[in-house]
Amino acid sequence: MKARQLGVVAAGHAISASVGADVLGAGGNAVDAAIASMFASFACEPLLTGLGAGGYMLVVAPGEAPTLLDFSVEAPGRGTDAAARGELIPVHVSFGDATQTFNVGPASVGTFGMAAGICEAARRFGRAPLAELAAPAARLAREGVALNRQQAYVVEILEMTINTTAEAAALYAPGGRLLREGDLLVQPELADALERLGAEGARPFYAGDIGAAVVDWLAARGGLVTAEDLRAYRVLDREPLRVGYRGREVLTNPPPAAGGILIAFALALLDAGAPPPSLAQIVAVMERSQSERTAAFLDGLDKPGFVDEFLAGSSGRLGSTTHISVLDREGWACAVTASVGSASGVIVPGTGVHLNNMLGEQDLNPLGFHRHAPGRRLPSMMSPTIVLRDGVPELAVGSAGSNRIRSAILQTIVRCIDEGLRAQEAVDAPRVHYEDGVVYAEPGIDVGALEAAGFEVSAFHERNLFFGGAQAAAREPDGSFSGGGDPRRGGAAVVVVDERP
Repeated sequence: MKARQLGVVAAGHAISASVGADVLGAGGNAVDAAIASMFASFACEPLLTGLGAGGYMLVVAPGEAPTLLDFSVEAPGRGTDAAARGELIPVHVSFGDATQTFNVGPASVGTFGMAAGICEAARRFGRAPLAELAAPAARLAREGVALNRQQAYVVEILEMTINTTAEAAALYAPGGRLLREGDLLVQPELADALERLGAEGARPFYAGDIGAAVVDWLAARGGLVTAEDLRAYRVLDREPLRVGYRGREVLTNPPPAAGGILIAFALALLDAGAPPPSLAQIVAVMERSQSERTAAFLDGLDKPGFVDEFLAGSSGRLGSTTHISVLDREGWACAVTASVGSASGVIVPGTGVHLNNMLGEQDLNPLGFHRHAPGRRLPSMMSPTIVLRDGVPELAVGSAGSNRIRSAILQTIVRCIDEGLRAQEAVDAPRVHYEDGVVYAEPGIDVGALEAAGFEVSAFHERNLFFGGAQAAAREPDGSFSGGGDPRRGGAAVVVVDERP
């Protein structure tokens, strides 16, 4: 007799995926599993996400309207003097065949939403007690997690950031030596914070001692986050952006986030042609999407009616992150993307909180730094996405990777839907990314075809996390589940089987 499948969890680390899978196996739904995986990711992927991060969760619940929870990072600064702001600290991150500059330090920190978002998701959609979901992650943080190859690489490329503060250096470079693959990363303060979040909810992080410690630490060092910013923070409900593609409905992150609408635009362009699109067509669509990211586009993101206006003209114009995707047999789907940016290097003693550097991310501030008014959500590229077929979740996908998020998601959708690949095959397939007139290409891409089509190509010598970290959960035509964990980021997928007699 064939075992009954309960669902699938895809996450940025094998342990994170396993923790979520255990929750599904114990009777939790897709949201419970995603929350448990998120908690575990704080211990397993600590330079990519954590309690000082922000994010988005897209939820499809059986018989209910889809919902996107926005707990992304806000621009801070309520009740503070901008003249007291410290300087951003530039750091360079090498991906081997490409280099990107980020800005870190206290002045790069925005108002975080992670604790608030987790608690709201658990209250609204979860079944399991929050303390139970946090317990495995707290244990991992207290006992330590051995760095896998991909997380050791993240530590290596973020060495400049790690060495900007004594606290980060003590955690990731004890005794002056960077942690390497196989080294144990122990985070007892994070374990304490996770246990408090499970027991007390989000209040200590926004109106209690943890929030006060963050504010005081930043204020003494030129940071902008104030007690007023934390008290004012709210998780926002947004209606997902919807776009048709190949007879399906694609749900993704709406404005004021920037990534989802650009993915929707690209899918609309591709949907006008016959499947499957050629590589040159996909790159051309990336080029068109990039060209739409103008000053007017960025200014319009938070204006009513912008989505309809932008997408209605499509025929005429024809950010170190982690992601978790979960589907379950009851019809729940959850896609959640969270990020500390490339990390600020600011770890507040006694709190377990490593703060984000969203105010210093060039990708989120293309028109210049410190231009957003206090309280405005930053125009993130994070784009948790769910594809519905006849109203049933067929694919949940999202990615890490800064500006490469949208290209990773686009190519995963195309490969699953147009090319008929299973989730892992689609995630494994070589990728391209277009930016600033250059097509970046992984090994396995037909560079000659792109050059013949007139594109300038920068070829990578090996697969690289530069191209994102897509995690995909899929429901196959026969009703079975499959998952794809991105090897570029050490991702993993677990199909959960009911082993009860």
